[in-house]
Amino acid sequence: MNIISMAFRVTEAVTVYTDRVRQFFYEVMLLAHACPKCGGGLNMIAEGRCRCSACARAFDPTVVFQRCSDCGGIPKIEIRRYRCSQCGSDVSSRFLFDGLVFDAVYFRARMAEHRERKSDQRARLQARLIESRSLPLDAGPADLEAVPGLVEALNSLIAGTQPGVLRLDCKGFDLSRYESHVQAHLEPYPIMFDEIPPLSDDARLDRICRFIAIIFMANAGLIEIQQEGQTIMVMHREAN
Repeated sequence: MNIISMAFRVTEAVTVYTDRVRQFFYEVMLLAHACPKCGGGLNMIAEGRCRCSACARAFDPTVVFQRCSDCGGIPKIEIRRYRCSQCGSDVSSRFLFDGLVFDAVYFRARMAEHRERKSDQRARLQARLIESRSLPLDAGPADLEAVPGLVEALNSLIAGTQPGVLRLDCKGFDLSRYESHVQAHLEPYPIMFDEIPPLSDDARLDRICRFIAIIFMANAGLIEIQQEGQTIMVMHREAN
C-alpha cells in the first residue's frame, strides 16, 4: 500500500469537500439578503467581502446586515475581529466560515512600517558597501585569444542554430487594458485581488490575466501587492 499517495488523495478530497461546504454556507447566509444599493443578488468573494451580481458593488456583509446583540450598534473591524462601535463588545460574524478578517487601516500601517524598515536596512547596507568599496579596476578589453581554445568552444555552442524570437501565445490578452482596469478599481485603502471585477466571461483565464497585470504593475512601481495566506491585497503605491 502506498500510504503517502493515499494520504495525498485524502487531503485533496477533504479540501474539495471543504470548499463546497464553504460555498454552500455562503449561499445560505446570503440568501435572505440583497444589495442595499440596487437590490441585486449577492455572492461571497472572500472572507468578509461579498459582491452584488447586478451592480458589482463589494462590501462587508457583517457591517451592513448585522448588529450588536447587546446594544444594536454597528460592528466594525479591529485588526482581526469585529467589535461594536457603540459598546465595544465583541461581535461574532454570521458571515464568516472559517477565515479571518482584518482592519485595512491597521494593515496599511503595518505595510508602512515594513517599507520603512526595508528602507532603513537598504540605507545601512549601502553605507557599509560604500565603506568597503575597492578602488576602480581598469581591466581593459577582454582578450579571447588569451585562453587557448576558448573561441573554438564558443563557436561550437552556437553552430547550426538560427536566431529566433520567443513568442508567447497570449491571443486576446491586452496588458494595457487590464492595467487600466485594475487602476480604475483601486481604492484609497487596500482591496482584495478578487474584488477587482472580471473583464471576460472566462473566469479562469480572466483571473490569470488580472494576476499578470498586477505583477507587471507592481514591478513597474505603480501599485503594491501583499499576500497573507491565500489572500492577495492590492493597493496604491505610496509616494516617498
